[in-house]
Amino acid sequence: MAWNKLQKFWHQRKRSLADYSADVREDWSTQNPLWRWLAGAALLLLLVVGGLGFYFDTEPELFDVNAVAKQRVPVAEPRAKPVVGATTTATLIELSSRMLNKRGGYLSNDVMPPGVWMDNIPSWEYGVLIQVRDMSKAMREAFSRSQSQSREDADLTLAEPRFNFDHKSWVWPSTESQYQEGIIKLESYLARLVDDQAPDAQFYARADNLNYWLRSVESRLGSLSQRLSASVEKVRINTDLGGDASAHQSTATPREIVVKTSWWEIDDVFYEARGTSWALLHLLKAIEIDFADVLDNKNALVSLQQIIRELEATQEPLGSPMVLNGSGFGMLANHSLVMANYISRANAAIIDLRELLAQG
Repeated sequence: MAWNKLQKFWHQRKRSLADYSADVREDWSTQNPLWRWLAGAALLLLLVVGGLGFYFDTEPELFDVNAVAKQRVPVAEPRAKPVVGATTTATLIELSSRMLNKRGGYLSNDVMPPGVWMDNIPSWEYGVLIQVRDMSKAMREAFSRSQSQSREDADLTLAEPRFNFDHKSWVWPSTESQYQEGIIKLESYLARLVDDQAPDAQFYARADNLNYWLRSVESRLGSLSQRLSASVEKVRINTDLGGDASAHQSTATPREIVVKTSWWEIDDVFYEARGTSWALLHLLKAIEIDFADVLDNKNALVSLQQIIRELEATQEPLGSPMVLNGSGFGMLANHSLVMANYISRANAAIIDLRELLAQG
């Protein structure tokens, strides 16, 4: 008897809850249509933002430095031989422009979706920017000056600090405006460089100048190689003071150091390396043209071409939706180690190239 009463009570409660839910759904659909529209609009906005993020997440294609130089050099009559330095300068301008005007624009300083949620392409932009900064510095301090006591070029003096502006600034002045001013100064320098009536703008293609720039390239690639290799934890023997018995450092460090790139930064380092390699690849192709005589004289052209070949391999499409971080000999791939291999080989070839350039 008690069990029957309990079943009857439960069925009544169940029917009451069902009737209440139906009433709530009816009230929601009839009395609150605004909330339905807002929910639909939020879902649509999320889909649009996600689609834009997917569309923006694309690296620019490689370009022909010869074609870019012919397009940008303002020469009225065709020349039998390009002006020395014109190809390198035009390539630097093109790299900076594509960084700013690629699909989705410049993303590193975005504060709104989808750019604020993205990190791969902003890391790629930073890699390109580092090479733009190093080359603009080399042009100001070395390529455009005949000796250490020479005056700096007026346009390059203004261009270099523009590219060293904070790459994440979005308030006034914005990063884009500063970098665009740097591009304008480079264009002014290029116009004077190819003008026979403006002898104050020069580009000196000498072995010591090229060695000056390659020294910074060597340092950048060495650091990238270490950070990429550290995607797999390893214990490194401290060699900071190796080779000099009288050397000292500020504070003591352990004899063995555990090196490991954070899991959250692995893809950032990978795409920074991709951006650096992309920019450096084009600059070296321009160097091959502007420094052709120097490279031939030092029998170093093949060394430069080998560096270019190694960097071209870093631009192969990524056959995975994400950067994998498998162990060194594990089941999964480790894209960072593959990238580190190409970067290290290119860096070793740059060391050999610098030695060839330093020889008399």
